[in-house]
Amino acid sequence: MNDSTSYVQRFLLDELDIRGAIVQLDEVWQALLENRDYPAVVRDLLGEMCAVACVIGGNPKQPGRLTIRLQGHGPVSPLVADIAETLNLRGYAKASADVAGKLGITDLVGDGQLLLSLDMPELRQPYQSYVPIEGNTIGEVFEHYLTQSEQQPATLHTACSGTKSACLFLQKLPDADKKDPDGWDRITRLASTLQAEELLELGPEDILTRLFHQETVRLFDAREVTHDWPLDWDKVHGMLRTLGRAELEAVIAEHGEILIHDDLSNHEYRLTADDLAAVFAEEAENPAADPAEPRILH
Repeated sequence: MNDSTSYVQRFLLDELDIRGAIVQLDEVWQALLENRDYPAVVRDLLGEMCAVACVIGGNPKQPGRLTIRLQGHGPVSPLVADIAETLNLRGYAKASADVAGKLGITDLVGDGQLLLSLDMPELRQPYQSYVPIEGNTIGEVFEHYLTQSEQQPATLHTACSGTKSACLFLQKLPDADKKDPDGWDRITRLASTLQAEELLELGPEDILTRLFHQETVRLFDAREVTHDWPLDWDKVHGMLRTLGRAELEAVIAEHGEILIHDDLSNHEYRLTADDLAAVFAEEAENPAADPAEPRILH
């Protein structure tokens, strides 16, 4: 494994036909949290979902971007994780002040939907899948989704803190029962003994040895997870041009500047009247880009 502290380590229990992955996010998770003062319960939900996104996203054979969104009628909505096939990760959460004393998906997100959107270069529109939220933890929600969508049982164990996020993923493959009829039950029982502290603190090989020391475990090369989303002024300028100069000048007249916050990439963009004039002066030479994800705060 390389020296990265944020990675996906995939493995196969060879003699049982059960595949799995361990995700551990360290510096990437800390970068995602920078300048974000989430309550601990909100932080942990987002961190666990980001770890799961690293498992189900990032297919190197299929260029594209997977966006996962949990939204409901509770005080925490939405929770968003976005990952490219290169394992470049970003995400955010929105929460009202009313989260004190609440725990679990039922209390925090409430009734709602899990949306997965896959955007690939060859698609004219992203492929989207909506399913009702089933489960009271991030692990349960995605276990249900994976079992239904892939028609194979899966289990997920997740953990998160202010400095690390992690998950253990296991999935039963079609020939598992032929190899060992009791294998899946045995492996899931062993996995259930893993404590959150172990998942966050132990390395993948130590976790797998601790849980499955009697099994043959094949390790694949670990893949690094990154958080590399630089400022994109060209995209912001294109979005501003679609809004029109008069509307933007009115914002500056009232507030003295335009402030745009990109929730997903966690960037702020500030523009003065002179900056705005320069944007529209370049319009003839630089046609408007597609509208950007940022939203104008004022």
